[in-house]
Amino acid sequence: MAIMAVAFEQHGQLHYLDPADQSYAVGDYVLYPTTYGPEVAQVVWMSGATTQPGEPETSDASDGLPICDGPATAEDLARDQHNRAQAAKALVTARELVARHNLPMKLLAVDWIDRDPAVDLLVAIYFQTVGRVDFSALVPDLARALQARVDLRQIGSRDATRLCGGLGSCGRTFCCCTWMAKFEPISLRLARDQGMQTNPVGISGVCGKLKCCLSYEQAQYREFAKAAPERGALVTTPHGSGKVIGLAVPAEAVLVRHRDGQTLVCPLLSVNRVPIAQRVTAPIVSAVSAASNAATAATSAATTAFKNRTQPAPETAAE
Repeated sequence: MAIMAVAFEQHGQLHYLDPADQSYAVGDYVLYPTTYGPEVAQVVWMSGATTQPGEPETSDASDGLPICDGPATAEDLARDQHNRAQAAKALVTARELVARHNLPMKLLAVDWIDRDPAVDLLVAIYFQTVGRVDFSALVPDLARALQARVDLRQIGSRDATRLCGGLGSCGRTFCCCTWMAKFEPISLRLARDQGMQTNPVGISGVCGKLKCCLSYEQAQYREFAKAAPERGALVTTPHGSGKVIGLAVPAEAVLVRHRDGQTLVCPLLSVNRVPIAQRVTAPIVSAVSAASNAATAATSAATTAFKNRTQPAPETAAE
């Protein structure tokens, strides 16, 4: 079955739909079913996955997805444009009233909802703040100014970043603004496992939380750590033996410092650990030999000193 992805904003978050029996193309405007009724969205991707003739359908890729309410008509597009303009005006009005009440609130976005079955018109205002804010006097003023029921919704820093959008350090649009459906917990352990400096400035996103992309390659790092020698391990390579001083996980290679002082990046498949017998026995034998030689030299020196001290001095001839 075919699946299509739609977005309410340009470069916005993707939402997936089952097109049912209708055919759409990228760029078409369709109706997406929401809690408050169908809303206009634009098709940005279409799958071409279909079963082969005569092949039984073992699974339906669109199971669990909402079904598209059909193409958007000219009336739907006009309503959507009007609601967007009203939402922009409501945001300006709300910010003026917040400044008048001198409240520490940062208003981010407004939803203009005119198809809520419980109320004729609902204006949802999303805001961000630190701590608790008493906006009991603000809500009546907003309701009178907007002539609608007002719903103030406080959101966290991650959701605020998703609403505002922007570009990440990779140069692309935030993942949370495009394809991410939900936020996964990110721990500092992921940065340590990947050998990254735990500097909050370097591993934190615009939202102030740890970057979500830290989890993308974690499975690869985990599998690489099982197969690769640890740092400090003695290994043999086609260029000779040496010690592992670093790991290059994306390249599936290790950094080896050889006995001649040369440092090379060696593919993991070309690196072999030195057996424990060779790694432990040789140092022990050399250490025992050195200790034995030192003991022998000390004994010889002590014996010579003792003989020199106990042997009588030669008598001189009398004239």
